Amino acid sequence: MKRVFLIVLDSFGIGAMPDSEKFGDINVNTLRSCQSTGNLHIPNMTAAGLGNIDGVSCLPKTDAPSGAVARLQEASMGKDTTIGHWELAGIVSPDPLPTYPNGFPEEVLKPFMEQTGRGVLANAPWSGTAVIEQYGQQHMQTGDLIVYTSADSVFQIAAHEDIVPPEQLYEYCRIARRILQGRHGVGRVIARPFVGQPGSFKRTANRHDFSLEPPRQTLVEAVKQAGLSSIGVGKIHDIFAGQGLTEYVYNKSNADGMSHTDHYAGQDFQGLCFVNLVDFDMQFGHRRDCDGYAAALSEFDSWLGQFLPKLGPEDVVMITADHGCDPGYTATTDHTREYVPLLILGQQIRPVNLGTRASFADVAATVAELLNVPLETPGVSFAKELF
Repeated sequence: MKRVFLIVLDSFGIGAMPDSEKFGDINVNTLRSCQSTGNLHIPNMTAAGLGNIDGVSCLPKTDAPSGAVARLQEASMGKDTTIGHWELAGIVSPDPLPTYPNGFPEEVLKPFMEQTGRGVLANAPWSGTAVIEQYGQQHMQTGDLIVYTSADSVFQIAAHEDIVPPEQLYEYCRIARRILQGRHGVGRVIARPFVGQPGSFKRTANRHDFSLEPPRQTLVEAVKQAGLSSIGVGKIHDIFAGQGLTEYVYNKSNADGMSHTDHYAGQDFQGLCFVNLVDFDMQFGHRRDCDGYAAALSEFDSWLGQFLPKLGPEDVVMITADHGCDPGYTATTDHTREYVPLLILGQQIRPVNLGTRASFADVAATVAELLNVPLETPGVSFAKELF
């Protein structure tokens, strides 16, 4: 293979995993919630065989799928972006990253306040939009930083761009990242800039993630070390703490990310283009917006129809996700523990159903074999079944 485009539809789950109740998620299914709106139009993914995947009952099956399909089970003990992407890149995390349902302890906050010279507001699990409405005015009056978390392993810092310019906020995040190591090594420190006035605050596109460094070699690093192109689109650079990429670009939106992917399809490179489209999760999943999520999937599917003809005979496209975030699940606004789909498309791909795979890491093992790149991973390659 010459090029693999690995596209992550961030949070696109397809049904509860067997252990989902241990994560507080009961009868969750992101795809089903989107389908229930009546506004989901995804003919290209349906033709590829999305409805043929194990356990998918809310979509029609096709007798002649255009691609190979599988259902991926997460082997790692988590349901967040970092762990999900790391597993897709070959690392299984048997221990969950730390979470803080009661806020961060003094041993974290004291050095953070000392090194930033600013106080802290909130310090509890919050919805990102609700926390700035609650504390935004006080932040603007005092300059104290809004620090909050969620059910995920994250330390989030919200600040008004007029009070704390984005570059200064990023420096505060770097300070937090240096503090949050070892047993407090959260998956991500996230800058959450916002603008506006009380009652009409709005988060901006200047979000930036500062991730924990992967504990060992990932697919991304292996591709680079083999002398091939290792390209990140969207949050990929942040998720892997900048490691292993030969080139990267951020997205302002899903549409922007799809445009970037079009750009790379037009370039002559050999290797991996790893894409994250985060709007599914950030704009619609967490906000429990079923109609918005369905519309975003429909937009992606329409784009996919015009993207595939741009690819050469040695190119492969893999479409998957990193976890679920069921927009119809109202018990929480957090991610949901779900299986994720895998669609594999390309001119040489055989339309085979690969069943339910034991780990997302099977993707890493397969991509490594397709690109003839050595990679140590617990994942099992299915590359030979694709042709």
